[in-house]
Amino acid sequence: MHSPDPHLVDAIHQALPQTQCTRCNYPDCRSYAQAIADGLAGINQCPPGGAEGVARLSALTGQPIQALNPANGAEGPRTVAVIDENWCIGCTLCQPVCPTDAIVGGNKLMHTVIERYCTGCELCLPVCPVDCIDMLAVTEATGWTAWSAQQAQQSLQRYEAHQSRIERMQREHVEHSQAQVQDKLKDLAAHSLITDATELERKRALIEAAMERAKKRRSDSGA
Repeated sequence: MHSPDPHLVDAIHQALPQTQCTRCNYPDCRSYAQAIADGLAGINQCPPGGAEGVARLSALTGQPIQALNPANGAEGPRTVAVIDENWCIGCTLCQPVCPTDAIVGGNKLMHTVIERYCTGCELCLPVCPVDCIDMLAVTEATGWTAWSAQQAQQSLQRYEAHQSRIERMQREHVEHSQAQVQDKLKDLAAHSLITDATELERKRALIEAAMERAKKRRSDSGA
């Protein structure tokens, strides 16, 4: 099986609205573009792009135009999330899942949505424990008629920044955990109930081997 042309993947990706809503059944727009190019996904799985989006993808891929797959949702007006600040408990659960970091607010403080950054992805709805988020229609138009290329580009840039921040935080967490383990290994006897020197060395060897395996997994995965 031949690898898809990377230029085709890029072209498909650029033709998507970049809402990162996952309604296509892929984790983000780039993954969906790759799946289309690989022949693993249809061109009719993006409700935010609507009928025009299907037509754009048809022109790029040569696949026939078809109706949106109802299993992925329906084309509709552009919406933005609105938080009822009277009910918001400041749990912050909505913030990590927002693909464009459009939700602001601190722990135990009410949150709010910056409308111009919200893509209407609805990913914040299922994580809210008090159901204080609603989606408000802000256009009568649907699909690409309601969403400009400039908005798509802004959304992509903010999503990439969001992903970079999450990856950096994950790396820092791993590095911090490793540093803590290394500190304990320097004086393992003080951090263990084991007093036998042989058993302590065996435990040290097991911990070091486990750390090495974890390091190799991260290296293999490119993390």
